[in-house]
Amino acid sequence: MTTHTQSEQIGSPALTFRIGRLGAFIAPVIFAIGTVVYFAGLQVLDLTAIAAVGFIGLFVASSFARSQETYWNAAIGGIASRTSATLFLLMLLVGILAQMFKATKVSSGFVWLAQTAHVSSGVFVMITFLITCAIALATGSSLGTMFAMFPILYAAGIAIGAEPALLAGAILSGAIFGDNLAPISDTTVVSATTQRYRRRAGLADVGGVVRSRLRYALPAAAIAAIGFLIAGLFTSNGNAASEVQADADPTGLWMLLAIVALIAVAFIARDLFLAVGVGLVVGTVVALITGLASPGEVLGAADGAPTGYLTDGVTGMLPLIGLLVAVFAMIGIVEESGMFDRIVEKITSSVKFSTPRGAEVAMGLSGALCTVALAGLNGPGLMFAGPLSDKIGSAVGLHPYRRSNIMDCAAMGVGVIVPIASTFLLVAALGTQGYDGIEPLSVFAILPAAFYPFALTLITVFSIATGWGRRFEGEQGVELTEPDPGWKAEMTRSVPVMHLD
Repeated sequence: MTTHTQSEQIGSPALTFRIGRLGAFIAPVIFAIGTVVYFAGLQVLDLTAIAAVGFIGLFVASSFARSQETYWNAAIGGIASRTSATLFLLMLLVGILAQMFKATKVSSGFVWLAQTAHVSSGVFVMITFLITCAIALATGSSLGTMFAMFPILYAAGIAIGAEPALLAGAILSGAIFGDNLAPISDTTVVSATTQRYRRRAGLADVGGVVRSRLRYALPAAAIAAIGFLIAGLFTSNGNAASEVQADADPTGLWMLLAIVALIAVAFIARDLFLAVGVGLVVGTVVALITGLASPGEVLGAADGAPTGYLTDGVTGMLPLIGLLVAVFAMIGIVEESGMFDRIVEKITSSVKFSTPRGAEVAMGLSGALCTVALAGLNGPGLMFAGPLSDKIGSAVGLHPYRRSNIMDCAAMGVGVIVPIASTFLLVAALGTQGYDGIEPLSVFAILPAAFYPFALTLITVFSIATGWGRRFEGEQGVELTEPDPGWKAEMTRSVPVMHLD
């Protein structure tokens, strides 16, 4: 593990650029511009293309470095950090798990429940939100959930007279709720694993982060659900029973056993690797016994090509892994240049941000702004904001759970729904296209119905302003409701500042 003193990092950085310190941000700026152009401009939803833009940014920035060896060593250091290695492995395992739930048609089971209940069009809007929440929570994939739910729930809701904008907003909101809270969500994992303990070894555990995040996510979800129910009833165009013309099969509900097992292990053992392993084993056994999957649909081969959700899960995650490699390389470069510590020093030395509340404002802004800059892609946005929040929050003794939650909830609130730079709104708008007699919706038409992100933003602002849920790090990493009086003195004695690796 490499260490540098603050004076070394801030005064004489090992990595320098011909155009000064700002050269450290050449690659991130190119990456941000390319992301916005691809997603918002060209409407190309492909992570491989975005990863390519990231690597282009890295090579362009390298030409401005005074030392090629130092530059690429910094990039490799970022990629090889403990945080990145943990995330790479988790993403591969989570990809397999998410593919298993998709392949075993969990969504069909929830649609069957809605169909069996014979709900009205007004109530169906709230049901749409709740079903999408459950699917996103199970799979940990927000965009994947939106792509899956629009052809099913949007089409069904339109058929029975529900308001299109509310349906789109309900699917978008439910997807973001799952991304915000799911133990296997990339944003949950990133927001946790970028926050280090200072009084014991290790990173914030995902199970503990999810448990502490419930106090923010559940009230926001309750507000959104009530909002969708009221708005749905007032805008309903019909009261007929639900005639869901979609794949509705109760067999898919057997996979809830795997979901319950995964969440229980994540909460109790606070070990996501173990939780994912248990979820995969239980899910595979249940799928084979119930006929939801054949052995070949788990792992097999056909026409000389591999088949099954085990290989599909790995393949599906490779573009994201490539993107993560580029992002962590950029983080390593920015950190080695001393700019992270310089920014943190400026923020923490400011009277406005030197208090716990001020530090939380800075962390919330970093999470939201980094996400907006990357077209609403919350995962990559939190990868950039994570190291900043880790240092800003630890300077005032905030617990890793609190740092993770403030940063993540700010990003999952306003950070993902800025109309001119929101992949989520774009995907939602695309999901409303292709229905006979129904005009496609614009991102601006869907924005007012994004109830969950708005509610989460309000909850986050309230929490920062009042201190509700604020926790500090105590001995051995325990959560304290009040700052530890010896924190500043202890941090002052800790001269070396450790990198994420």
